Amino acid sequence: MRIIFAGTPDTALPSLRLLADQGHDIVAVLTRPDAPAGRGKKLTPSPVAELAAELGIPVLKPAKADDEFIRQIKRLKADVAAVVAFGMLLPQALLDAVPAGWVNLHFSLLPRWRGAAPVQRAIWAGDQISGVTAFRIVKKLDAGPVFRRLEVPIEPGESSGELLVRLAEVGAPILASALSDAVSGVQPTEQPDDGVTTAAKIRPEDVRIDWARPAAEIERLVRAANPTPGAWTMLHGERFQVLKVRPVDRGEQSLSPGRLAADRKHLWAGTAEGDLELLQVKAAGRKPMPGADWARGQHDGLDQVRFDA
Repeated sequence: MRIIFAGTPDTALPSLRLLADQGHDIVAVLTRPDAPAGRGKKLTPSPVAELAAELGIPVLKPAKADDEFIRQIKRLKADVAAVVAFGMLLPQALLDAVPAGWVNLHFSLLPRWRGAAPVQRAIWAGDQISGVTAFRIVKKLDAGPVFRRLEVPIEPGESSGELLVRLAEVGAPILASALSDAVSGVQPTEQPDDGVTTAAKIRPEDVRIDWARPAAEIERLVRAANPTPGAWTMLHGERFQVLKVRPVDRGEQSLSPGRLAADRKHLWAGTAEGDLELLQVKAAGRKPMPGADWARGQHDGLDQVRFDA
């Protein structure tokens, strides 16, 4: 097959590698323009651009899908286009420029969790099952007919970052098979009208911890927000990130919401229902560290310390 591959972050790499290993003719890689990174804000190519360069595949970095770009896509004479977390809306004229269409690998079981943050939303909502769906892109967001899908259980304690890594790996062969389906003329199945949920992007202001919520709910929020944007609270007027937690039952020693306690090996915080052990935290200006290590560094003790409301 002659394939155009469109993707930007690390999660797109397993699919690009697999298609290259299978010997397909990847005529071009589309990715987002170089973006500032690091302390120096140096313009840096995307992970997909770097892998494409290693593989010797031409790279296009469109800022927008204008008429000249659409003509450029047509000149590539691709059979089909693969999309994994590209990060740009595709106008109908661009969708029509590839004979077998554009096939997207989405990290949920559509129609559940259409949108930008399907993995984060699934964990936050307490879903037990996630998965991947390969579907033909249409104008309406994530609403196209489905070629293939695969269910993947969400492991206890799994963060959105950890789950996304797994989904990217198991999704690569699903996408490759769906591309073959599209070129072979297999008709995908329309998504049902019921069961649609939306996975809106999660912003930093969405994941401030409310310690007056139950421990189980806060635990899901922390997992969903790890690694980005990172759940947080306020301590002594500064932002304090909570990166990994575990609900615990401390019986009569249970803490009031937001109250902290620690011993040599543990750091706990109270919630409305039960306590949380803070396994990994990041104080302002510090690197991530085990919660117990941070607590041992608080020489004034934690007896009267609580997170700000």
